[in-house]
Amino acid sequence: MASPRTITIVALSVALGLFFVFMGTIKLTPRLSRDAYNEMKRAYKSYVRALPMLKKMGVSSILLRKSIGALEVACGIVMTLVPGRPKDVANFLLLLLVLAVLFFHQLVGDPLKRYAHALVFGILLTCRLLIARQPEEQPPEKRIMSVNGDEQPLIHETAPEKGKVKVS
Repeated sequence: MASPRTITIVALSVALGLFFVFMGTIKLTPRLSRDAYNEMKRAYKSYVRALPMLKKMGVSSILLRKSIGALEVACGIVMTLVPGRPKDVANFLLLLLVLAVLFFHQLVGDPLKRYAHALVFGILLTCRLLIARQPEEQPPEKRIMSVNGDEQPLIHETAPEKGKVKVS
């Protein structure tokens, strides 16, 4: 049976991956929701206006929106389907992306309700990354202590379980 840690990582990976595929798709095409797509277009225009440095570098609102959307879709697919280390890389990239989006929202002065989802998913990405990076718990080894040539288990290993009385 899978450990609770593994189940948690898989559940978070799939849920976060699907969310970012969905959000990235909304940024790329109006097929899922025309209203949400138009709102994204408007929001990214305000982000580029608030950062004139992007305009000087030749980054238009369309390029910024489509780049972020494509990165979200790609990382979301990796988080959902690809096993191993690439999930952690995708997780980290999405976390950086969420931080950038939070910066954009703060820059244009959006109210909290406009970026609360980014905060929540940033926290979930952070939790998933921290859980995934923790080492697996190894079962404790049986240690033997030698006393006058006789091998005996350590005292704490022979103690009765908590709540149980040892009857001799």
